[in-house]
Amino acid sequence: MAFRQKLKSIIFEYLGLAFGSAVMALGLVLFLIPNKIAPGGVSGLAIVLYYLFRLPVGMMMLVFNIPLFLLGVKILGKQFGPRTLFSFVLVSIITDVCDKALHLPALTTEPLLSSIFGGVVLGLGLGIVFRFKGTTGGSDIVGQIITKYSNISIGVGIMIVDFFVITFAGFAFQNVNLALYGFISLYFSSKIVDLVLDGFDYARSFYIISEKQDEIIEAITQDMNRGGTTILGAGFWTRKERNILFTVVTRKEVATIRQIVKRIDPKAFIIIANVHEVVGEGFRQRV
Repeated sequence: MAFRQKLKSIIFEYLGLAFGSAVMALGLVLFLIPNKIAPGGVSGLAIVLYYLFRLPVGMMMLVFNIPLFLLGVKILGKQFGPRTLFSFVLVSIITDVCDKALHLPALTTEPLLSSIFGGVVLGLGLGIVFRFKGTTGGSDIVGQIITKYSNISIGVGIMIVDFFVITFAGFAFQNVNLALYGFISLYFSSKIVDLVLDGFDYARSFYIISEKQDEIIEAITQDMNRGGTTILGAGFWTRKERNILFTVVTRKEVATIRQIVKRIDPKAFIIIANVHEVVGEGFRQRV
């Protein structure tokens, strides 16, 4: 029974990843690719190469993502697992099928509308992928590699990558307006990702009460590279002293830490709270 339940959960998660990947591909095909708008990351670079050399966008995303994925696994470990591989491969395939086989037309040729709605649809798909514990690789991997070898946060690292890709697109197309539309698309995409995952909050705090606190602490620090604090408390009824584990994680890490605690101690008592702002190492400051 447990195996069947786990299998159903895995199937559901991969269906969610597939749906999110399809939404992302539609955002590219229906809005961004036909209007020469590069939203940053691998997809933005692929769009530039498509117009320079007529290379299919999906194929180029795959060409860039595979070595990045292997590099990420080598440098950062196995956190970029099968879900990441599944997601970026599917985005690439669906993009080329919709663009080259089905020849789906652009929904609008107005650049501003394309940048806004392209960013919204792209962010919606990416947010769904994140909710099901996946990632589409690309600038996420590069951003984390930059963080590993510098004092730059992951968010800033990803922003640096996206900035250079969009700027490169402006030079390649010899049109500064297209670069500005790319930044608009990137802005809306990032905002929609935040909205899909955590509403108007971009981080979560965890209060964990467990008899297996040492194992949970080790898993959080080693597997997630996150810190935390132990708070001394006592039960209302028993008056028995015990430690309360407190940590704050980003929106993409919520499912991971919840899974870690459940695996180590299914009987653990967990409180998850929205966090509006975190100022400190490992978190970007709210604007």
